[in-house]
Formats: sequence, structure tokens, C-alpha cells
Amino acid sequence: MQNIGDVMTMQQVMFYIFSGLALFAGSMVIVSKNPVRAVLFLVLTFISMSGLWMLLEAEFLAITLVLVYVGAVMVLFLFVVMMLDIELASVREGFSRYLPVGISVSVLVVVALVSAVGPKEFGLEKVPAPAPYPVDFSNVKALGELLYTQYLYPFEIAAILLLVAIIAAISLTFRGRRESKAPNPSQQVQVRKADRIRLVKMKPEKTGEERESGSII
Repeated sequence: MQNIGDVMTMQQVMFYIFSGLALFAGSMVIVSKNPVRAVLFLVLTFISMSGLWMLLEAEFLAITLVLVYVGAVMVLFLFVVMMLDIELASVREGFSRYLPVGISVSVLVVVALVSAVGPKEFGLEKVPAPAPYPVDFSNVKALGELLYTQYLYPFEIAAILLLVAIIAAISLTFRGRRESKAPNPSQQVQVRKADRIRLVKMKPEKTGEERESGSII
């Protein structure tokens, strides 16, 4: 039977594997020149993050990430990217020019995370094992209590920011009303037969005998 030290060591190994895979896949999303490959690497990033959430005993978040994002959203992104005719030459323009700036910002973000969180949370120092959760522990209940009690205002602010982002995206991509002939149901219901059909009686230009004689000639 394994002791607590061996279990923690295995958890640390799995953490480094999933985190390294997530960092590699996330970097390939930015570096990859093919949009389809970038979307596939993003799917791999989400799967790696779900593995990290499983290590944190957040099973609900891990399953939600796989089912919602990987199973629905990213599949939709993949179909859209494959159907669109994306010019790779225009995408590659300016990549080398902005590469040093991107690397500098990435290094600053990593340094800020390490300095803010500290080396203890990254497993660089030996910390005591956390207390195990009871058998009847509900991950969904704990998440709901935190969202709607302690983090209620940040949750509402994030929802407002997402709503503002959606409105801004719609306003930026809206190009005005197009001149299209769309049916009006109210006018279609009120239409009369005389408005659509008109019977016209005309005299024939030639009689039947004249047509027959003309065809014989």
C-alpha cells in the first residue's frame, strides 16, 4: 500500500505533465501558421486543463470543459475555420515584427504569476498534504456556494463585462441593413386575388385555318 509521500509525488508528476502539455499546446496555438492546426492545439490545451482540474478534485469543471468547450464550441470553431477561405499570407504578415513583443509580454506574465502565487503553490517547496475531502463532498454545491456568496460581485462584474464584449463585437461587425427583398407576412395575409391575378382577353391574331395554311406553305 502506497504512503502519502508516494501519492503526492505521483500527483506532482501528473501536474507537471499536464501543465507542460498545456503550455506547449497553448504556445502552438499562437505559433502555428495553419488555422486548423491551431484549433486542434487549442483542443489539446483544454484537455490538459481538464486533467489539471481533475487533480484539484474539481470533477464538475473538468467534465464541463470537455463536454462544452471541446465537444461543442471547438468543434464548431473547427468547422468554421475549415469552411472559411482564410488567406494564410495575410495571417503571416507581421508575425516576425510582433514576435519580440509577444515573447516579452509572456515572460512578464510568467514572472508576475510566480511572484504573486509563490513557489509553494508550484510544488517547488515541500508542503504538507491537504486534508482529503469527505465521501459525500459535492463539488457542484461548493462551487455554487462560492460563486453566489463570496464571489458574487466578481461573478456579476464578469457577466457584465462579457455582455459588453458581446455588444461591442456585434457593433463592430455590423455593416448596416442590407437591401434585401424579404417577405412581409402581414401584407401577404391581407392580399386579394385582384392584386395578384388579372385576366386579360385578347383576340387571336390568326384564325385556325390561317395557321394550318401557313404551316402547309
